[in-house]
Amino acid sequence: MIRALTGFATRSPWKVIALWVVLGLALSVLGQALVFRVTQADTGGFLPASYDSAAALKVAREHFGVDPDAKPLTVLVARADGLPLTAEDERRIDADAAELARRRVAMPRTKDTMPFTRDRSQIPAVSPAMTAPDRTFRLLSVKLDGNPTDPGMQDLYRAFRDQTRAEFERSGMRTGFTGGLADSVDTVDGSKTRSMIVGLAMVAVIVLLHVLVFRSFLAALLPLLAVTVIGGAAAGVVIAGAQLTGIALDPSTPQLISVVLVGIGIDYFLFLLFRFREQLRTHPGQSGRAAAAEVAGRVGTAITSAALTIVAAFSTLGVAAFGQFRVLGPAIALSVLVMLFGSLTLMPAILAVSGRRMFWPSRGLDRGPREGSAARIGDRIARRPLTLVLASVALLGALSAGLLGMRTDYGQSGGGTGTAAAATAAEISRALPAGASDPTSVFVTASDGGTLTAGRLGGLARALGAVPGVGQVAPAVLSEDRRAARIDLFPTVGPHTQAARDLVSGPIRAAVAANRPAGTRAHVGGTAAVFADVAVAVDKDLRVVFPVAAALIALILLVLLRSLLAPLVLMVAVGLGFTATLGASTLLFQHVLDRPGVDFSLPLVLFLFVVALGTDYNILITDRIREEMERPGPARGAVARAVRHTAPAVATAGLVLAVSFGSLAAGEGSATRQIGFATGLGIMLSAFVLSIVLVPALAALLGRSLWWPVRTRPAAGRSVPEREPERVTAG
Repeated sequence: MIRALTGFATRSPWKVIALWVVLGLALSVLGQALVFRVTQADTGGFLPASYDSAAALKVAREHFGVDPDAKPLTVLVARADGLPLTAEDERRIDADAAELARRRVAMPRTKDTMPFTRDRSQIPAVSPAMTAPDRTFRLLSVKLDGNPTDPGMQDLYRAFRDQTRAEFERSGMRTGFTGGLADSVDTVDGSKTRSMIVGLAMVAVIVLLHVLVFRSFLAALLPLLAVTVIGGAAAGVVIAGAQLTGIALDPSTPQLISVVLVGIGIDYFLFLLFRFREQLRTHPGQSGRAAAAEVAGRVGTAITSAALTIVAAFSTLGVAAFGQFRVLGPAIALSVLVMLFGSLTLMPAILAVSGRRMFWPSRGLDRGPREGSAARIGDRIARRPLTLVLASVALLGALSAGLLGMRTDYGQSGGGTGTAAAATAAEISRALPAGASDPTSVFVTASDGGTLTAGRLGGLARALGAVPGVGQVAPAVLSEDRRAARIDLFPTVGPHTQAARDLVSGPIRAAVAANRPAGTRAHVGGTAAVFADVAVAVDKDLRVVFPVAAALIALILLVLLRSLLAPLVLMVAVGLGFTATLGASTLLFQHVLDRPGVDFSLPLVLFLFVVALGTDYNILITDRIREEMERPGPARGAVARAVRHTAPAVATAGLVLAVSFGSLAAGEGSATRQIGFATGLGIMLSAFVLSIVLVPALAALLGRSLWWPVRTRPAAGRSVPEREPERVTAG
């Protein structure tokens, strides 16, 4: 099957290239048009219905018309001269708010507006909320319906913000805006230039690495172009699939898919390029098309095995209870399958068309490579394998010690701390309870067929007001049919803190259970309640996904390597790489940077990326070790040759992938920064410590018994080629 695909691609390369260009462009446009229709910004929407906050969200949606995509938006209105508000000021503010609630806000159309963008124009829901006890400001509650990550929705918010400012400036008032949508827009506006610079820097580093390694312009640019085409097609397939099936994606999923595909796609092209150059050097008279066919067929097996390992690892997330994980896993798995198909068709077709011109203007094909660092590393591993095994294990063990005392942070990773929205939130918190702009809400529904009244809910409201940590309790708000009610609580701690989650999951829910009126059901919702439930769901998922993913990866390695011992060696190695990466990340973020803990998604995402992608490199080096051990000669000499063959490809691929993920470390959100740093570090450890040193050193120690119970024996008549391939700086 693999050779059939690669064979067709190298026999009809122009047809394959043309088909991929058309598909890539069409699916890319489709994906960009649909992406904000299939993403869901509300974390609570990913919780199973059995969780309390999910049940609260259902009541809010059915009885109070709450849009899950609509994030809380609070407008602060104060006198421009800094004096306390008068009764007349309050009446004027409420009148202006009523005017805003009647005025339709049109979504601006700019040159950056994507085709097929949904028109988000609407009449906002604006209502007075409360006045600060010191009368320094009055708060308005605003609802704008729509996905806050949609650029069209963000443009609508900017238009509403400008209209609101102008309306209140005429009355001598100043305004401030905070909440989910305000945070998102301020973060985007503040990081736009930085994001562009980071993206350009990432591309420049990847191109520079290729130029330094291959001394060729085509070898530097074609991999990026190919991966861009395939990645666009893959993202389009995932987004179109989500649209057809009605599955909601987390807003971070498309960005994560893009980073993953750039990294692994260039990795796979690099594996082909290094072997292609080796083939052309070893067989000077062979045509580029014939060399491409032979190399693609040979390397295609290793690439397929590596890709299927990633697919299997992420597919295990399909068993997760938390919907954000359950959707992320299959989405990445599907996109990797598309990248695999492109690696077996488009990439070989490009090699077949370019031939020896791929490495122009380098003259490296006309001479054998000089001995370099890869050769020296291979020789050192062959001479001192035990020393290098002990040194590698000591390094990984020291980093793993950082896991001691690790805490998990379930706080939101949204906007930055230096934005206008953050400054407004800080001003509110100085005069009101910390949860004033994002309250915890108790939803009560009548289950006895009756209706609810303020008097019937009085006991519950008084009990909630007596809970330590609850600053204020707002009057109950009844639904139109009076069969549901909402009681807003304003805790004295911020909604994104561990203290708020402990307060909700403990005293508040206990008070609700003990004091809800007879004949009613009650559920606690809001940001703190959602993340308290997310914590429980994620803890359960970690206990399920880790062993299932490890078992699937081990099974794939068992089938691929046809050995019992070799898969065990690789699994132990990548396990050490995972614990070392998570330990180092804990040391940095929790202890050095004094974060509350590592982000709740980091252990699972890191486990899958480091184990799956680290196994990629181990498969490549192990496959070459097996190939070299089939040649006559001592096993340690075979390991040295395998390192000289493979270390340059692994090192370059590792650097490219680390740069791709490392670009996320420059993001605004804490979770994004942590995932970017940790995954980049994990890839570097996997490439330079595990695949280039630890796994070959273990293979040198074990010799051909590594393949037990089927021992690899040298094939008769096969000899070691005279030319020893690559070093990292070979021209």
